[in-house]
Amino acid sequence: MDSAARTAERIRIVLVGTQHPGNIGAAARAMKTMGLSRLALVAPLRFPHADAEAMAAGAGDLLVQAQRFDDLAAAVADCRLVLGCTARDRRIALEQLRPRQAAERAAAATPEGEVALVFGRERTGLENEELQLCHAAVHIPANPDYSSLNLAAAVQVLAYEIRLALLETAPDPAPARGQPPASHAELEGFFAQLAETLDAIDFHKGRTPETAMRKLRRLFLRSDLDAREVRLLRGVLADAQRMARLAAGRRE
Repeated sequence: MDSAARTAERIRIVLVGTQHPGNIGAAARAMKTMGLSRLALVAPLRFPHADAEAMAAGAGDLLVQAQRFDDLAAAVADCRLVLGCTARDRRIALEQLRPRQAAERAAAATPEGEVALVFGRERTGLENEELQLCHAAVHIPANPDYSSLNLAAAVQVLAYEIRLALLETAPDPAPARGQPPASHAELEGFFAQLAETLDAIDFHKGRTPETAMRKLRRLFLRSDLDAREVRLLRGVLADAQRMARLAAGRRE
């Protein structure tokens, strides 16, 4: 197995809430032509299905091996990097990448762990709560006068760019670090505890908590935390929560 193939094994395509089973099969075909084999399905409307098999056209093995999940958080819990493919939206507080940039970042991240490229529903795409689970957004700069891109076609574009990135540049070895990078699940656990702590200490003071949390998520995601650092931060939050409970008890 060559270097590109080994790296590709750490990259998964995640389809969320796919409505038409034929699109799942067509996406599997697009993946296999570019050397990708890891397919994850989040709450597909109809799967398994004959239409998926028919549209896979020789990539049925990817359908057989596909993992199924009830929600996106579970599908990307062990990932080092999560990129959400979405139409450009100025309201989304995420770094915006073009497909080539996304592919280069995905290839560079594989030495440190798993990578997920997430695609949403055919009509509505990814929900805001799902985009919040992503480290960056990927936008395909299609014709603005006709930007209706089929799900499988979008997968093909990203899969092609990943193929080029893997063939043209071997990823640099991961820098030596004392601790493994924090997993997606560890970071989400930290963010949940951070939100609880900010509520406990009345940080928001009547302001909308979502705005502050979006900014804090971006700050900590840029920090590239490792597992030990997350444990340290959670220990600080646990003490802050304990002090908040003691203060509340004294006031009662």
